[in-house]
Amino acid sequence: MSGINIEGYRARVVDDTVARGLRVSGAVCIQGPKWCGKTRTALAHSKSAFMMMGLTDQGYPNRQLALNSLRLVLDGETPRTIDEWQEVPSIWDAVRYEVDRRGAKGQFILTGSSTPVKEGIMHSGAGRIARVGMRTMSLWESGDSQGEVSLAALFDGRLQNKLVEASTLQQLIYLTVRGGWPANIDMDAEDAFFAVKNYIDIIVEEDFGRAYSTNASVVKLRKVLASLARNESTVATKAKLLADIVGADEKFDPDTLSKYLEVLGSLFLLADQPQYTANIRSSVKVGKGAKRHLTDPSLACALLDATPQKLLGDLNTFGMLFEALCERDLAIYAEAIGGKLYHYRDYRGDEIDAVVELSDGRWGAFEIKLGANQIDAAAANLTKMRDKIAQGGGKTPAVMCVICGLANAIYRRADGVYVVPITMLKP
Repeated sequence: MSGINIEGYRARVVDDTVARGLRVSGAVCIQGPKWCGKTRTALAHSKSAFMMMGLTDQGYPNRQLALNSLRLVLDGETPRTIDEWQEVPSIWDAVRYEVDRRGAKGQFILTGSSTPVKEGIMHSGAGRIARVGMRTMSLWESGDSQGEVSLAALFDGRLQNKLVEASTLQQLIYLTVRGGWPANIDMDAEDAFFAVKNYIDIIVEEDFGRAYSTNASVVKLRKVLASLARNESTVATKAKLLADIVGADEKFDPDTLSKYLEVLGSLFLLADQPQYTANIRSSVKVGKGAKRHLTDPSLACALLDATPQKLLGDLNTFGMLFEALCERDLAIYAEAIGGKLYHYRDYRGDEIDAVVELSDGRWGAFEIKLGANQIDAAAANLTKMRDKIAQGGGKTPAVMCVICGLANAIYRRADGVYVVPITMLKP
């Protein structure tokens, strides 16, 4: 990268995708939750920038300037970042038109932390603006994974058995509570916990209301968020969420819940894990529900008031949050190698925690366990599911792996199942 010099910038997994997008498209749009690092990544690839929420040298708001003169937004050395473009939705069509006019690649990088209403946007941007999704930091990006094992290498059967330094329970709890927010990386647990709670307050009291088309109830929104946190890493239907909420508010309307979830999605605060069926094609019937995730496990910690001290005394809750941490990282690593993250659950309740499917059709089955004492049971489940799928005529996984927390080795078991600590994994 040869963009604007960003002091202390940590390389992101998505950097390669942004660079590729600039090579093949006239513009790139980086989308993701507020505070995940989109702006810094965009600037690292840019030669100039227009910050929508900033001020001119005369103290004039840049947003107002953009409303009055789009030309001032577009003109500058390329690639040019336009930060929080959705504040002035007409910028999208202006960028698309300018890309066509110039006939050159890599002209603009747009960043946005919400999806604007469709009014005012005439063109999808297809063929001109490449969309790049960005998440919070994985442990590899934040420097908390040693990266001894590549997800890509696992699919190719390349793994060297090795003893490693095991993480402690306290370390894993800290990483989960702190989350993958770039601004939190060097904070202690108490400060990071406070920062995430403040983040939620801003979303509830400011951002959600701006994205919602009618008057939003702060009280109801907090109940929806609390229910999502209680159902983190579970296959909770809308009906289940509603039943959970109704216990505190008997007048909560199902349509309101659907709308609130839609808006939370538009703010990139939800990262649900869809059901996998594509390449199994077995006679075994599978479910349709997605596994619920907030965009970062730290959000669930803050919403549940799950401090490190409380989680040390409640390993059942922490197990759920640890699963969310691992699946956040698996999603990031999968996308980096051209794959996608799913989960698998059939109608008999048999399941696989995580499924990674690559673009070539190969898929991998992953179980997630906190303790090393759970590895045998997790491996047995993977081999059972492999055999069940094979007996039903489905395509079996190319790799089976237990992702664990408290383990001191990377190795391949006699049954063919790999064991990898999450703090050793990378793309």
